[in-house]
Amino acid sequence: MTVETIVPEPMGVNWVGLWTIIRREVSRIMRVPVQAFIAPWISALLFIFIFGFVLGGRIKEIGGHRYLEFVLPGILMLNIVNAAFLQSTSAIYFQRFLRFIEETLVAPLSYAEMIVGQLACVILRSVVTAIGILAIAACFGVTTVENFGEFLFWVVAVSIIFGLLGIIIGLWAKNFEQLTVLNVFFITPLSMVGGVFNTINMLPPWLRWLAYGNPFFYWINGLRHAMIGFHEGPEGIGLALTFVLIVVMSLSVWRLYAIGYGLRE
Repeated sequence: MTVETIVPEPMGVNWVGLWTIIRREVSRIMRVPVQAFIAPWISALLFIFIFGFVLGGRIKEIGGHRYLEFVLPGILMLNIVNAAFLQSTSAIYFQRFLRFIEETLVAPLSYAEMIVGQLACVILRSVVTAIGILAIAACFGVTTVENFGEFLFWVVAVSIIFGLLGIIIGLWAKNFEQLTVLNVFFITPLSMVGGVFNTINMLPPWLRWLAYGNPFFYWINGLRHAMIGFHEGPEGIGLALTFVLIVVMSLSVWRLYAIGYGLRE
């Protein structure tokens, strides 16, 4: 069945339809708890134990903080990014693959409501993942959040960015292999060199420009400041970059929905 037309966007907010999208996606997440939550928690535990506890036992401090306290925000950000990206890519791709996205397209929902419904589940999964990692870190005595509002901002903002990016990739991908392209060649490499395990001053001078040109550096730096009060580099750039990406990517995803890109095939 091919959907040739999409119902015009209704006036007002369709709260019932929005809640239905959220409830459906939450139900899907809860059917795969190992993949959605247990796997990133185990991954974070290994990072915390090996890089923080074992290696950190040989490094007294970095940036005036215990090494484990320093690396925890970076480990947390790695898992938030992966959780957000995997949630949105898998959600939109499987709707296309199993052909039940047409049910959403013919429902009395605006494009914005469809997108917000997806992002709500992205944020939920990222927040639950973050809480679980904080609980694990508490077992090592390093859970510190100096500014909870700032902490929540970075978790939610970065989740939205990679949730939107995941939607774009989910609409573009033609097979399962293409779903992982961005994660393998962009997200993982940039996040690993974004200051997770080191400060900028630890890099050779001729390599520091790479860190300042890496958006992950500003997100990790922002989360680290919220948790332990340590930051390096201009905070304003990170905030401006985050807001610009959210606006640009939100408009881009809305436009893709409006023209039916990847939806009406």
